[in-house]
Order: sequence, then C-alpha cells, then structure tokens
Amino acid sequence: MTPFTLTSLADLQGLTVDTIIDVRSPAEYAEDHLPGAINLPVLSDAQRAEVGTIYSQLSPFTARKIGGALVAQNTATHLQGPLADKDGGWQPLVYCWRGGQRSGAFATILDQVGWRVQLLRGGYQSYRREVVKALYETSLPHRLMLIDGGTGTAKTALLHQLATQGAQVLDLEGIAAHRGSLFGTISTAQPAQKMFETRIAAELSTLDPDKVTFVEAESSKIGERLLPPSLWTLMTGVPRIHITAPLNARSRFLCRAYADLMQDKAALGDLLDKLRPYHARERIDQWHAQAQADDWQALAGGLIADHYDPRYAKSAALRDVVVHRIDLSDLDDSTIARTAERLHAEFS
Repeated sequence: MTPFTLTSLADLQGLTVDTIIDVRSPAEYAEDHLPGAINLPVLSDAQRAEVGTIYSQLSPFTARKIGGALVAQNTATHLQGPLADKDGGWQPLVYCWRGGQRSGAFATILDQVGWRVQLLRGGYQSYRREVVKALYETSLPHRLMLIDGGTGTAKTALLHQLATQGAQVLDLEGIAAHRGSLFGTISTAQPAQKMFETRIAAELSTLDPDKVTFVEAESSKIGERLLPPSLWTLMTGVPRIHITAPLNARSRFLCRAYADLMQDKAALGDLLDKLRPYHARERIDQWHAQAQADDWQALAGGLIADHYDPRYAKSAALRDVVVHRIDLSDLDDSTIARTAERLHAEFS
C-alpha cells in the first residue's frame, strides 16, 4: 500500500491509477468528491451516524468494534459486486474524509487481495484545501474574455458555438446546472457549493492560461451557487464582448431557449408571482394572461423590456472595462455560428 500526497491540483492530472475510490458515505460523496471518483462507501449514511453516536455517547472502543464489523461487511459486498471483475493489474487510489480508519481499512483489504493500492494522505480534506487555495487564496492566471449582453442575446448559445469551433470556454451555467436568472432552473438539480467549486477547479486545470478563455458574463451568484472569490475577482476586470440584438429577435430566441417553461404553466405562474415586489399588479396580471393564452413572444418581450433590461442597465453602469461591441440583426443559428467563428479568429 503506497501513500499518495497531493501537493497541487495539477498532481491529479498525472495520476496513473485506474480508479479513484471514495469510501465515504453517500451523503459525503454527493456533497463533493475528487473528479472522476466513484463511491464505494464502507459505511452507509445511517451506519455512519450510528457509529458516531456510539462513539460520543457510549465508548470509542465499542464504536470502533461495531464500525469495523460494518466496514468488513460492506467491503465484502464491494468485492463481490463492483470489484468482482478487476484483475490483478488493477490499481486504485482510495480516500476517505481525513485518510484515516475508513480508507485505511478498505485499502488494507484491497492490498491483501494483491492489488497495488495508493492511499490519499490526508483524504478528501487534503484535496479540498487545494481547491480553496486555488479559488479563494490565490490569483488565477487565466486570460478571460467575457461575453456580455442583455437577456436573450444568445450568450450561452454563442459560448457553445465557440467551444464547437475549438475555442477555450468556461461554461459556468453548465457547471452550475442553472441558466442564471429567476427562470433559469433546469431539470437537473444544482450541485452543492463545494461540488460547484470542484467542477470549476477541474475545468480551469484543463485550460491553457496563455490562451483566451471565453466565459459568459454572470453575476456573482448563479441560481443558489456563488462564484468563488478568485474567479469573481478575475471576471470583474477583464475585457467584455457586448452583444446587442433587436427586441423581437431576443424574444424569439428566448421562446426557443426556454421552451421547457412553456410546458408547465402552473410552475411558470409561480415564477411570475415572484416578480410582484418589483412590478405593478396590472403588469404581472398581463404576463399571466399572456402565458395562459400561449402568447409567448409577447411575454418574453415584456419581461425583457420591463424587467431585465432596466436591471442590466444599472449593473452595466458600474462596469468600466474595454468592450468590443457586436450588433446582430437576428439570433438565428447560422448568425450565432458566424459570430463565433469571427470571435474565435480575432481573439483566440
């Protein structure tokens, strides 16, 4: 059994193991885990809580004895299940919360089977410290170019087209599983904050800092997830590409991009009601009536003109960075593709 010490996030790029195994409970794993790790818990959530209670209320010895039996039982289940087809050349990296008893017990059994096991020294906490160091404590070296513009100017679609054409992109809304507004919830639940940061750190580690990386201009919060300080600080001072388009083109685009919201009028109505503190009752009632009548373009246009554009104008007045302006007459797929090609050629 060989210890592995993580000195930076870049060390993960050079790992030669076949599988990274997180032996923590499912709830711990769901909150955050090393990129690419699978979960083979040696204690379930309920078992972990039970052992912890025994440890604090009865005795550490009894807790370790009961916990050891449970770990052995669960490890046997994994050996007979997901690990049953692994041959003698398979090499795993194992970790738990602090690199202590759970991962040590599991790794010892795998080592005795005959596999070449690496054990992450310091466990998940050693990895989390490196994420915090990168996203909270140090300046990021990346060259960002923000894609900016009002609601409905196809910023995300443009970002995806840039990626298709080979440009470096950082899709924060994709990582956050949210489209970045009151109406931005999608069918996939947002990751926990720690997992959000892990995914950002993993994406940044694959990018060449010497090349331009395109990223959509965001507020400091996407849905319920906060952008980590190092990234947000960098984003507030980099050049922006400002996209404009006519209102009718933007409203048509929103009808395509948010087509899923049209399928559940009750849920959409609940979202519209959340705007009541900001608009007159008559305006909210009009939007409700447009939704019920399937007058989607009028609804989208009204939300852009009366809600989103005024708020965007206020935030834009606070920014003082170099802006490259692109005026689009429409937001058709072909136009977005040509715009991406132009930007890729000019800035990448």
